[in-house]
Amino acid sequence: MNRLPAARALSRRTFLTAAVASGALPAWAVPADSATWKRIEADARGQTVYFNAWAGSERINAYLQWVAGEVQRLHGVTLQHVKITDAAEVVRRVRAEKAAGRTADGSVDLLWINGENFLTMKREALLFGPWAEALPAFSAVDVVGKPTTRLDFSEPVDGLEAPWGMAQLTFFADGQRVTTVPDNITELTAWALRHPGRFTYPRLPQFHGTTFIKQVLMETTADRAALGKPYSAEAFGRVTAPLWKALDALHPHLWRQGRLFPASDAVARQMLADGELWISLTFNPNEAASEMLAGKLSSSVVSYQHSGGTVGNTHFVAIPFNARARAGAQVVANFLLSPAAQARKADVRQWGDPTVLAMDRLTPAERAAFQANPVPGVVQRVAPVWPEPHGSWVDPIEQEWLRRYGR
Repeated sequence: MNRLPAARALSRRTFLTAAVASGALPAWAVPADSATWKRIEADARGQTVYFNAWAGSERINAYLQWVAGEVQRLHGVTLQHVKITDAAEVVRRVRAEKAAGRTADGSVDLLWINGENFLTMKREALLFGPWAEALPAFSAVDVVGKPTTRLDFSEPVDGLEAPWGMAQLTFFADGQRVTTVPDNITELTAWALRHPGRFTYPRLPQFHGTTFIKQVLMETTADRAALGKPYSAEAFGRVTAPLWKALDALHPHLWRQGRLFPASDAVARQMLADGELWISLTFNPNEAASEMLAGKLSSSVVSYQHSGGTVGNTHFVAIPFNARARAGAQVVANFLLSPAAQARKADVRQWGDPTVLAMDRLTPAERAAFQANPVPGVVQRVAPVWPEPHGSWVDPIEQEWLRRYGR
């Protein structure tokens, strides 16, 4: 991990300004000085921030209610959680506002985003910034140990969004029925052959389903490096041919012989809880542990990752170019990066979303907030993170999957 000299002997601004001068950081990453940040905080007071964020989890919704209370108490900012099902809907709305000439009175102040949606907004100049690395709290982000905090689906973030949490594809199984968990797609296919109907994945384009497909692709293709570059129609057939071959081998042994797929990971998780599935998947390594604590999954459930590596990424918050409450949005984003907010979010009793912070950049008291007694259901052996393919690959992969299997 990246360490500040002499345990913060230098001021944060001095350290990062020196890094800019040496070329280690871009010029826009210099943090706001005290006067600038105080002015942002003053401008934010009294503002209402409309935070468009996925609302498919009771735990996440409850966490955002807590955040709203804290930013109101600490900064006088009103946070409104605008509950959405798909960030792509928000992207289309911001695009329509730009086309209509709404350059300063947009309906979105802060957006939970990553992947192809970020790529679209970046390419179409729909984002405010750069601003993220000038946040005071950004100095504790683990940009070395967690490089996807600066690379969103292989696309440079360039300060246009602030990291919020980490994700990694994780499988979980009913330990009473699955005594040896599959360690790769080849073993999973062999397992499904022996236990037909006991595994499946969500229908694309639901992102858990798409993530599983990317995992299979990255395990089977001989040209993984091509996936880190922008999509190429010429390369698509060659790079993805092993994926379709692997899925053709797996699908006949899935739930409903691969002719139907669950609508979401929540549906698949409930199917495992009911005993209909024996293996399911999530994009949060701590989700099974959280569900077990809530009594929604059996205590026999175990979480695991393919030892060679599984797809992982960072999720972010961004500010649209026409946000009305830009100052308030930055204050909220800064709070979301604070050790207190990150520790609460990482707590499996709250959300269980892994932190973007580097523990060695925190004080002992701040680190202590992240330390908890081990709970059943967490991943015992964490696998390497495979960075996401470039965001431009997502839509072509989903469209081809739908053409082949979505009938």
